[in-house]
Amino acid sequence: MADNIKQQEQQHLDGVIYKIKVAETSLEKKIKSTKKDVKDIYANFNNDVRLKTSTYSGMMDTAMSIRQQQQMLSERENRQEHAARELGTLNKLEGNPYFARIDFHETGEKRSETIYIGMASFTDKPDHYLIYDWRAPISSIYYNGGIGDVTYMTPDGEQTVNVKLKRQFQIENSKIKTVFDTEEVVGDQMLLDALSNRSDTKMKSIVTTIQKEQNQIIRDTNSELLFVQGAAGSGKTAAVLQRVAYLLYQYRGNLHSGQIILFSPNQLFNDYINQVLPELGEQNMVQMTFYQYSSYRLPSLKVETLAQRFDEQIEERAQKINDIKGSLDYFKAVSAYANHLNKEDMRFRNLMFNGSVMFPKEKVEEIYYSFNENYNLRNRLDATKEKLLKMLNRKIHVEMRKKWVEDAVQTLSREEIQQMHQKGEQEEILDSDKEFKFLARQIVVKAFSKLHRQIIRNHFLSINNQFVHMLRSCPQIVDLGHYGLDETQWKEDIKATIGRLKQGRLSLADASAYLYLYDLMTGKRGDKDIRYLFIDEVQDYSAFQLAFLKFSFPRAKFTLLGDLNQAIFTHENSRKLLDELSTMFPADKTRVVQLTKSYRSTEQITNFTKHLLTNGEEIVPFNREGELPHIYVEDGVDAAVETVKRQAEINLNDHETTAIIGKTLKECEMLTNKLAETGVRATLIRTENQRLVKGIIVVPSYLAKGLEFDSVIMWDASSDCYGNERDRQLVYTICTRAMHRLTIIATHDLSPLFDRVPESEYVMEKSTARS
Repeated sequence: MADNIKQQEQQHLDGVIYKIKVAETSLEKKIKSTKKDVKDIYANFNNDVRLKTSTYSGMMDTAMSIRQQQQMLSERENRQEHAARELGTLNKLEGNPYFARIDFHETGEKRSETIYIGMASFTDKPDHYLIYDWRAPISSIYYNGGIGDVTYMTPDGEQTVNVKLKRQFQIENSKIKTVFDTEEVVGDQMLLDALSNRSDTKMKSIVTTIQKEQNQIIRDTNSELLFVQGAAGSGKTAAVLQRVAYLLYQYRGNLHSGQIILFSPNQLFNDYINQVLPELGEQNMVQMTFYQYSSYRLPSLKVETLAQRFDEQIEERAQKINDIKGSLDYFKAVSAYANHLNKEDMRFRNLMFNGSVMFPKEKVEEIYYSFNENYNLRNRLDATKEKLLKMLNRKIHVEMRKKWVEDAVQTLSREEIQQMHQKGEQEEILDSDKEFKFLARQIVVKAFSKLHRQIIRNHFLSINNQFVHMLRSCPQIVDLGHYGLDETQWKEDIKATIGRLKQGRLSLADASAYLYLYDLMTGKRGDKDIRYLFIDEVQDYSAFQLAFLKFSFPRAKFTLLGDLNQAIFTHENSRKLLDELSTMFPADKTRVVQLTKSYRSTEQITNFTKHLLTNGEEIVPFNREGELPHIYVEDGVDAAVETVKRQAEINLNDHETTAIIGKTLKECEMLTNKLAETGVRATLIRTENQRLVKGIIVVPSYLAKGLEFDSVIMWDASSDCYGNERDRQLVYTICTRAMHRLTIIATHDLSPLFDRVPESEYVMEKSTARS
């Protein structure tokens, strides 16, 4: 029976592939013909366009003729581009046209309908679909339920159908490998096959194995805030990338990839996911880290890097300061302070010309506060600029009479004088006095151009002084005691901030407030082109950063995803994140989706890692068997390195990717050097700008966020390295990177953070280095 079904389905598949090939041939002919048309248009341009320039009507005819040729050329090139895109899609479909079949009956219809679902739609004639795109409304039936009544959303509202058959395929090179019927959303066998594959240096699409809860995330078009809390390995990132593809499909013509922005944890992760959307036939959206965004907005300052931030947050006092600077209280304080600037305390700078003060800061302040109280900061700034530019124009005549201008006129070459006449007045100047005045004016205008530019660019504002003044004002606005700090500690931090500013540096926590204050001072209203904003690993963002992004992208709908159990920067603050977010978005437009099932790791690894958490029992492992995690406790560093070497070589024989994850970059550098001495070739990932490679890599913990590897070796899981309760989430993050094998190696003793894990969930190995 099963063989008969497979045979019938192969016949159907052969028929579909034949029609795809026919369509490919037709498109190839169309592209060839269009290319010839384009070539002919270029070749015959001179013949078809008659240049008549002797009369006005002749010039009009010529212009019309050129316009017709341009339109014809543009139409042919667009047709060629469209056909090439279609051909590319068909080329992808040819080897693997679809992955599912559904038979269903719609109420009121005489017979059941059969549809096949693939990566893209394909019709052999208008409205006759041989394959439906996985993003089409009707395809939602496949993801929303099993056999029986299934409800899905159509453009006309909800529709319920009765699903009679749900069949799934694995197709390779136009041949059906396996076919199975299932009553589930996605059959366990299909999911098992997908999850058993080796990891890669690039993330793959999950279209064939989207789960019901992931489908809800992908197809949500109503929420202004969609918050996805997902356990490690729950597929939240993959689902959100499919969501981007879905939105681009759903709003084609009204939304393009440049209107979607993704903030990701690091550049390494950006590189890891950058093939998913192209694989789905879509262009990548704008991708950046919050650090990159801050650096782009602050080109004259060096913003703290991810590594610097990780090293700094180990200090308890620094963490308390960051708690304040990351709070909504602080965001409100900056807003209140900026509002206060409408009345007083705006800091200004002298505007200089030729080493002398042209407009003293006192005069600029007088102008700024001369406008009535109805002016907001933006209007006040615009009016100040307008007044300063008028004053600058009036000073041209005064400056023209100065000795340096007379000297400059007398040293002009003939070529320079000719250039000035070409740029200036067209009429001939016969009077020598007028000639001098003309040249003098040109020289002064050119000399004033830098000052003119400074006024336009708000250089009379002193953002550094303003920022420091704001910090000094904060104790009057924010309750420092609520965050366990006093004014002395706050003043010490201000001193450190001033020191950094003098060196042209800024911490990431300060960068957000600095930018927000500057935007308020200058009346910036944010980027209104961005329609959807995605943040991955949101648990490492502060409430201030999220409020600032909401301010910076006022028209964007937000999709935030993360795992509050993996907060390595914000720690306990991540627990309050949902409450704080609820104040930024309307309640009826906010949706929270919880993903508790973990698919990345084997059942054994998931059961081990969930015991590392205080509430880990909520995490449900997927039923995929593997070996128990192994723990080694060695006498010293050299013995531990030997164990790493042995385990890494075993892993490399079994898997393609092995990651050795250390806590800090310094530890990873030491380990890489030690391994090199023993003959092990390993790639050290120093910065987020590197690319993942196959083989053995050594990576610091803060760069491993969002990534997955066949095998993971956790380096030095000792109490010296991970002795603080604050490290619990970091340990969980490291261990949950492993798909198939997890090895933990400690020196001298094991961190007490592993005490909660039952002994039945791991194997405590005897030291192989000693035996």
